[in-house]
Amino acid sequence: MGAVVTGAGHGIGAALARALAAAGARVVVNDLDAGAARAVAAEIGGHAAAGDAASEDGVAALVDAARARLGAIDLYCANAGVATTGGPDATPEAWELAWQVNVLGHVRATRLLLPDWLERGTGRFLATVSAAGLLTMLGSAPYSVTKHGALAYAEWLAATYRHRGLRVHALCPQGVRTRMLDGTGPHGQVLLAPTAIDPADAAAAALRGMAADEFLILPHPETAGQYAARATTPDRWLHGMNRLQQQIETLPTAQETR
Repeated sequence: MGAVVTGAGHGIGAALARALAAAGARVVVNDLDAGAARAVAAEIGGHAAAGDAASEDGVAALVDAARARLGAIDLYCANAGVATTGGPDATPEAWELAWQVNVLGHVRATRLLLPDWLERGTGRFLATVSAAGLLTMLGSAPYSVTKHGALAYAEWLAATYRHRGLRVHALCPQGVRTRMLDGTGPHGQVLLAPTAIDPADAAAAALRGMAADEFLILPHPETAGQYAARATTPDRWLHGMNRLQQQIETLPTAQETR
């Protein structure tokens, strides 16, 4: 199997690359950090393809490079993501970056991959969505909104092309011990850190979920109940989330604790 993993120099992406290689896949390791991509590729016997996995030109270059190495791309793991913080006050640049990486990177990749997959009658797309796409992430409206968009796009792909051989999966972990979690501030420490898992655990859940042909892959099983509560009792769920927001607002700021 030929696989591409974006954002694979660190965190969940690197763990996915390692797990896929251990399972016998030939892996192209993509990351903006060229040194990190080369290091992971060397570790797993894969191929490094540094570059932007979101822009039109960057995605096209990655797909071309991967096909040159693999012959065919059987699995594309759209794992690269950004977690910009803030709400309506976030800058237009922050909103645009989140939109480009977290949503349009997926659209641009599948635009190039679908013709071959549909012609062959087989293909697999894994989107690292995060539980923020099912629930929300307090403190980060751009991340929450775009991860909801990533989930919606994955759902659309699955509903539209499943009968033509495309398998789509949405990997939706809560906290994972990565650099991204480290940058989430007090919201992440309250909401995510207490139950955070290792990247290898998230990757193992992804491989199990793909083997079981699951659309929603939930490394934190409790997410299913929270998702159901959000859908069936939205007012109660929002009240509980607002209580958490109020709790976070009572925490001392970094300035106050100096």
